[in-house]
Amino acid sequence: MSTSVLFDAPGPRGRLRNHGLTVISVIAVLAVLYGVYRGFDAKGQFEGKIWQPFLEWNTWQVFIIPGLIGTLRAAAVAAVLALAFGAIFGLARLSDHAWIRIPAGVVVEVFRAIPLLLLIFFIFYLAPTLFGGGDYAFAAVVLGLTLYNGSVLAEVVRAGVHAVPKGQSEAAYAVGMRKNQVLRLVLLPQAITAMMPAIVSQLVVLLKDTALGYIIAYVDLLNTGFKILPAAFFGSLIPAAIVIGIIYVALNLVLSYLATWLERRSRRSKKTAARPVAAPGSAEVGVAAGQGTEGGGLAPDRPVE
Repeated sequence: MSTSVLFDAPGPRGRLRNHGLTVISVIAVLAVLYGVYRGFDAKGQFEGKIWQPFLEWNTWQVFIIPGLIGTLRAAAVAAVLALAFGAIFGLARLSDHAWIRIPAGVVVEVFRAIPLLLLIFFIFYLAPTLFGGGDYAFAAVVLGLTLYNGSVLAEVVRAGVHAVPKGQSEAAYAVGMRKNQVLRLVLLPQAITAMMPAIVSQLVVLLKDTALGYIIAYVDLLNTGFKILPAAFFGSLIPAAIVIGIIYVALNLVLSYLATWLERRSRRSKKTAARPVAAPGSAEVGVAAGQGTEGGGLAPDRPVE
């Protein structure tokens, strides 16, 4: 039996206790689900007539699919802009120049501290002045998501670069690389793999936060599926909430699966997967994956004394 340093394998009594707690937990969850089912059934929420609209193509074509397209459109644009914002301001916060580092820090901290709903409100009411014309609701949702999530991603980028072992950059400087080369060829390729889980989590948050466009009447999945559709089909509020919730869960699962695939691919790539750093006193010190600058780093030709 294999054991972990941080976990002792339970004995017979421990296994019996764990199995008992598992059974009790399953029974408790089933009881809660049954209680929810009985409550919905008592209110007539499982009657066929209130679920019938979701079995008709016209409902999906008129209400759900346009809202889904609006959600995906806002999420896609905001995700691209937030990643760019996070990369630019995250790297700016790593600058040696105070006139770049301090303003970037102020911008990140301000937009990270403002509640996203208030940010969307401010932008929506300023949109006629800022943009002059067009889809104000779409611009407010996208810009709000970009500023808030981009500020969070900026901190992710900064933390990811700092997470790379210090010996990597020291060895690169020792062989004559300049700071921009060290950052671009040594630190960032390794930091991307470490940052991937946090980036994916923030993108999932961004996708769900598109629902805040509901408050300014942006045509998204929550607005059309949970507000407009129940008004057209009386009594379908709970079924609409269930269907919309399932769609959101499916979207997030697809995004998480895509991110997991990208993370595995990046870990297998020689340009983003760093070699293990040698212990102090060993013959060689690895800097980054691959040989030369094309592999994302540079390893010294002789032992570091």
